[in-house]
Amino acid sequence: MELATLQKDMIAAMKAKDKPRKEAISALVSAVKKAGIDAGCRDDIPSSMVDQVILKEQKTAKEQIDTCPADRTDLKAEYQFRYDVISEYAPQLMSEDEVKAFLQDRFADLLAGKNKGMIMKNVMPELKGKADGKVINQVVAELCK
Repeated sequence: MELATLQKDMIAAMKAKDKPRKEAISALVSAVKKAGIDAGCRDDIPSSMVDQVILKEQKTAKEQIDTCPADRTDLKAEYQFRYDVISEYAPQLMSEDEVKAFLQDRFADLLAGKNKGMIMKNVMPELKGKADGKVINQVVAELCK
C-alpha cells in the first residue's frame, strides 16, 4: 500500500462529505507519516512500512472493539466502522498452512534442531508484515513437538 493511495482516498471521502470514513483514513495517514518521521524517511516512506502501520492500527482498532463495554453500542459501532475501513487497506496475511509450508521450505534445517527460540529469531524478520505473529508462534510450536 502506498501513502499516496491513502491520501487520494482521504480526499475522495472529503469530497463525498463522508466524515467518519475521512477521519478513519486520516488517522491512518497520520500514523504512517509519524512512523516515517520516526524512521527518518519522511519524504519517501516505503510501502512495507505503510503496511506495518496499517496492521498495527488494525490490531489497535480490534482491541478497542473487544474492550468496549457492551452497553456502549454507539461507541462499539464507531470502532467497528473504523476497523472495517482499516481492513480495506490492510495487506492480506499468510494463512496457517502457508506459514507452515514457508517454514518447511525455507527453514527445514532449523526445524530439525527443534530450538523454538532460534527458529522464531530467524523467521520473524522474514515474515514481519506478511503473517500474524500469533499464527507463526503456533505453527513453530506445532512443528517443534
